[in-house]
Formats: sequence, C-alpha cells, structure tokens
Amino acid sequence: MEYSKQELEYPQKLLNYMDGFLVSKTMFSACELGVFDLLQEDTVPLSSDAIADRLCTSADGMERLLSACVGLQLLEVNERQGEALYSNTDLSRIYLTKASPRTLHYSIAYYSQTIYNCFSYLTDAIREGKNQYERAFGVSSHQLFEALYRSEQEMLNFMQLMNSTWNMCGKDVVTAFDLSSFTDIFDLGGCTGAIAKECIAAYPQSRVTIYDLPKVLEMARKHFVSQDEKQILFHEGDFFKDPIPEADLYILARILHDWPQDKCVELLTKVNKVCKPGGGVLLIEALLNEDRKGPITAQLYSLNMLVQTEGKEHTASEYAKLLETVGFKDLQVRRTGKIYNAILARK
Repeated sequence: MEYSKQELEYPQKLLNYMDGFLVSKTMFSACELGVFDLLQEDTVPLSSDAIADRLCTSADGMERLLSACVGLQLLEVNERQGEALYSNTDLSRIYLTKASPRTLHYSIAYYSQTIYNCFSYLTDAIREGKNQYERAFGVSSHQLFEALYRSEQEMLNFMQLMNSTWNMCGKDVVTAFDLSSFTDIFDLGGCTGAIAKECIAAYPQSRVTIYDLPKVLEMARKHFVSQDEKQILFHEGDFFKDPIPEADLYILARILHDWPQDKCVELLTKVNKVCKPGGGVLLIEALLNEDRKGPITAQLYSLNMLVQTEGKEHTASEYAKLLETVGFKDLQVRRTGKIYNAILARK
C-alpha cells in the first residue's frame, strides 16, 4: 500500500485510530447517562444546564459531552437568544434511544460494560491465546454469562442486544438464498426469535422452531414472540448435550464463531446426522475475506472472539471445509453487504 507524501508527513489516519476509543466511549457515556432518551422524551430542544440538572450531572461535564456529541453528529445544536439548545439527530433518534424499535442501546451498553473492559487486556489475550474474562471481571466467561441470567432484567437486556443485530441484518441473511423449499426449520440458539420472524415473513409456508435453553425460551415467549405468531414453535435444550430433532433446515446464526474447531465439528456432525436428506444448514456469520485484507469489522470481531470466547471469525473456505468434513455439500456463499453473511450447504 502506498501513501502520499502528505499522509506520511501528517498521519491523520493513525491519529483517527488513536482517538477511536475516545469516540466510542463518548457515545457510550451519552447513552448510559440517558442524554438521547431525555431529548426524545422532552420533544423540545434543551440547554446544557437543563440536561445536566435533569440527569444529575455536573454542568461543566455535561456541556463538554454535548459538545463532543455535536462534533460526532449525534446531536444538533442551535442558538436561541444567546443560549445553546440541543436536540437529537435522526440517527440518534432511531438507533440510540431505548424506546426505538431499532435501538442499539443494549448493544452499546454491552460494548461499554463488557467488550471495552475485555479489550483493555487485548495484549495479554494475544500473548496467551485465551479470553480475558478473569482479568477483566474476576470470573470465567461461563460464570459471567451465568451472571447475565441472574435476574429477569439482566437477561432481558442481554437478549435485547442480540435482537438489535437482526433488526438491521435479519432480513438480508434469510433472503440471501431462496429457502422456500424448506418448510420445517430449526433455529439453533435462536434466542429472541428475530431470525425466525424474518423467515416466516419471507417464507410464510414455513414453520420455524427456536431451539434454546429453557430460561431463554421463557423470556422469548414473554417479551419477543407473541401468541399470534403460531408458525414459531419452541424446543428446550442444550444443542451440545441434548438431542436435536429432525428438520429440513438448521440455522446457526452467530453460533460457530463462539467455539473452537473441535466443538464446531461436534455440533455440525450432530446436525448432519438428523438433517433430512436434501435438507441443509444455513450459517450466518461475519466472514473474513480470503485474502485476509478485510473486512475490518470481521477482523475486529475476530479479536473480540479472542478476548471473550474460545472461537474466532473465519473465511468462507474455512467454513466450507468444516461443512464438508461432516458430510455437507453443494456449498454456496452470499455476501449481504452488511456485517453478517450467509452460507448454505445441503446434505
């Protein structure tokens, strides 16, 4: 890669990278303090002092935060009678307010409270080749995820963040291929049922079963899937420990990237054994390019898998090798242009 003389004399790209965590933490803090929610609820622009008073913060600190959010184009500011008044941008209103159906608020909270802390130990993770939950939180990754399920509210927050991803990408991945020939579908680790809903919307003749842990399904029934959605069914179980029923198609969305090679082979072997002849498996993952030159989001996600899990992100050819190893064939790959892509293979 060649750089211009100007780029080498003033490394703006590197300076932007250095500021990257300052940018993200500024947005995280504004969400955590409730800035965007307050401005949405109040419906009229507010002064810095009014926002600080309502959110119980220092006036000076809030003024600096609001100014930075304006610079990041997350807030708008207009002067009226010598006073600066702040309001949400459309982007913030749609994605940063809790009440929005497309909110990223819960994902942002997880990034701020979990991923940010784990990434503080990225150097250690690279040296040791293992996740950093114990350094970051004093407990193992399994214990931390159990802690996420300690209360209904904590579990709901975690499921909300999982749901927000598919609000943006779900339709794209389930329509990347024509799945209309699959009428009996199992979504392994289906969590909130967001993928199941997208499947039913695209293929109304299908029936989708969400396979997940009992407490996850209890929350899905209570908060995410209505009784009117009769084409969505539920099956309780741990897909590593419990039997997986026979079906036409198995969806594994953001599942394999959590696990090391041997566990991926174990799960895919189990799926292949119960998959109906002519049936298939749909993997939904962030794919690395074969030349390893991108996309940067998938590359960063792979580092995130290192600090948080036992898995990693893969190229399409690496997933193909996994699928072929356990007996799947006729592999096809579709890139959606968004974070997550789709791989379809048949038995």
